[in-house]
Amino acid sequence: MNLTSIELFAGAGGLTLGLERAGFEPLALVEIDRDAAATLRVNRPGWNVIQADIAEVSCLNLPEHFGIEPGALDLLSGGAPCQAFSYAGKKLGFEDARGTLFYHYAVFLRKLQPKVFLFENVRGLLSHDKGRTYRTMLDVFGECGYKVQREILNAWDYGNAQKRERLITIGTRKGLTLTVDFPKPREYRPVLRDVLQNVPESPCARYSERKKELFRLIPPGGNWRNLPEKTAREYMKGCWNLGGGRAGILRRMSMDEPSLSVLTSPTQKQTERCHPLEIRPFSVRENARIQSFPDEWQFSGSVASQYRQVGNAVPVNLAFDIAMEIRKGLEKLYVDA
Repeated sequence: MNLTSIELFAGAGGLTLGLERAGFEPLALVEIDRDAAATLRVNRPGWNVIQADIAEVSCLNLPEHFGIEPGALDLLSGGAPCQAFSYAGKKLGFEDARGTLFYHYAVFLRKLQPKVFLFENVRGLLSHDKGRTYRTMLDVFGECGYKVQREILNAWDYGNAQKRERLITIGTRKGLTLTVDFPKPREYRPVLRDVLQNVPESPCARYSERKKELFRLIPPGGNWRNLPEKTAREYMKGCWNLGGGRAGILRRMSMDEPSLSVLTSPTQKQTERCHPLEIRPFSVRENARIQSFPDEWQFSGSVASQYRQVGNAVPVNLAFDIAMEIRKGLEKLYVDA
């Protein structure tokens, strides 16, 4: 059974790849970034990739534009970047969400009335603006006619060699006898040793000579605290007088642990992830492995853009496990209908 989906804020395709593996056929993918849109097109020439500002698309007659009746779409997916809302009227609904990217996601939801929606975001959305941002989103989902459930899922539990927590919100249209469960964790949680073997060549950022000297003093699994005290004092500067810094500073990963969350830049001082066996950051392709992209999935644009696309993506294996649960719910709905 082929199920239909439309994805917003599609990025480099991590979420859509997981959906595709689970049997969803994307009718369209909306993405404003030129390089990310090029990535989607070069890997899937048959996909309908719409490179545009979502505000320019949401104002259209969406059922007519996509050739689908309201209520016929199986799944709307994506994750709008988090923005604070206006609370002047304290209506906690559409009016408060206007002017945000989430508003346009909600417009798609209201106009297309898919059977299910999948909205993913960072865990921090739960506490953003003292929780009011997410509460407004939940109110909007309700206005659009959906029952909502949410869970924090860690990518490491779902076949990714990475500790990466995401807030997953799933909504089912009211009036449907449709139940979607969250996926159960897999039995095995992979570590870097499982994914860093025979990685294809790809662009890789470099450290300065000074940074290399420091990392040579740090064993796999260590960080700045493994430096000689004098060297650590010089490097940490004011942070040393405050009792030290975060464990992510000069962090060198070990082959026997999962990566910390893949970032959009490989050389951020507070959150570094040095390769376990070599004195360098992870390459683009290594980060893609950690995000469970297939090796044949090519990324377009500059090296910085490729790192950003990989870092922003939903881990493919996590997306697949969620998508399979959504598929099970939809299949039962169709069988029972």
